[in-house]
Amino acid sequence: MNYLAHIYLSGGNDLITIGNFMADGIKGKSYKNYQKEIQIGILLHRNIDTFTDAHHVVRQSTRRLHQKYGHYSGIIVDILYDHFLAKNWSKYCEIELKDYVENFYTVLEANYDLLPLRVQKMMPYMMTDNWLVSYASIEGISKVLDGMNRRTKNRSAMNEAVVELETFYSEFESEFSDFFEELIKFSKIKLEEHTLNLK
Repeated sequence: MNYLAHIYLSGGNDLITIGNFMADGIKGKSYKNYQKEIQIGILLHRNIDTFTDAHHVVRQSTRRLHQKYGHYSGIIVDILYDHFLAKNWSKYCEIELKDYVENFYTVLEANYDLLPLRVQKMMPYMMTDNWLVSYASIEGISKVLDGMNRRTKNRSAMNEAVVELETFYSEFESEFSDFFEELIKFSKIKLEEHTLNLK
């Protein structure tokens, strides 16, 4: 899953959310250098990624892209799923997306010193262009995919995946909806387990 889903699945605890958000930059057992709640967030992030990568519905979405995008298909599906989360946000959260994201940015700034350097460097771009809110539109997703393609020096052609999004829009949306309900339940269980284990 991509940024918005990881943030949402953190259960509303600020430090768990920070841990979940920055987890890709924390390798191996170095997560143990952080306080307990951030450790929980990092471990939860890893659980979510493992569950997502192995899930048959996600693989169904990925197969639709694999011939053209190869190993980038999974990254593209993560981004497309964040689009459907943002677009259908009111189904999952009572707080408006704009307000929810503004609160997250406030938490991020308050915990800036905890973040890995890579995340610190990314933050200004994320906040200025308001990535998380922009996910709700196809135009916003198009910009994200453009940026990802540039980072691969145009090797991935990820910028072209908007075509598949528009062509198979209802299929992707249905797959996201089915999968995300299961992911929410899974994440709650893992959050409880880590909270008990790391007391």
